[in-house]
Amino acid sequence: MTMRSEPMVRVKKREDKASLFTPAVREQIDGWVAKYPAGWQQSACMAALMIVQDENGGHLTRELMDQVADYLDMPPIAVYEVASFYSMYEQRPVGRHKICLCTNVSCMINGSDNILEHLSNRLGIGFGQVTPDGRFSLKEVECLGACGGAPMMQIAHTYYELSLIHISEPTRQLASSRMPSSA
Repeated sequence: MTMRSEPMVRVKKREDKASLFTPAVREQIDGWVAKYPAGWQQSACMAALMIVQDENGGHLTRELMDQVADYLDMPPIAVYEVASFYSMYEQRPVGRHKICLCTNVSCMINGSDNILEHLSNRLGIGFGQVTPDGRFSLKEVECLGACGGAPMMQIAHTYYELSLIHISEPTRQLASSRMPSSA
C-alpha cells in the first residue's frame, strides 16, 4: 500500500475566500491549516467542519460544506464524504443539548437499551428526534471508544459512564440548564 504523495487539488480555486466565513471562523480554521505542510490544507477538513458546525448551531448544511470545500481548495464531494462518514457531524438541526448514546456491543450488553428507555421516557423522544422546545436531541452512535465504562453517553464534549442509578444526574443538570450547550 502506498500513501498519496500529492494533496487533493481543486480544479477551480475560489479567490474571494474572505467572504466565506466570519473573521473568527477563518482564524480558527487557519490555525488548523497551519498545522499541516503547505498545500495540504485539506488535512484540516475535519476541524473546519466541526468549527463551522458549532458556529451554525450544531449542524451542517450543503452550503456550509461547499464553503469549507472552497476555503480548503477541495472538491466538494471530498467534504461531503467526511461529513457523512463521521457521526460527529450533523446534517440536520439538533437540539441545543445533543445526547449521544452508544448502542454497540459492550454498551448493549451492559444495558444501553435501559438507558435509552429511561431517556426516551424522560424526554419524550427517540433516536433521531428533537424535543418540541428544541432543547434536546437523542442520537444513536456506534461507539464512543470507552467500552470499559459501558454503557456510555456523550453530551457536548463530556463523556459519561452510565448506569440507571447515575443517568438521572446529567439529565437533571440539562433540565436545569447548568450544562453548556452542544453547539
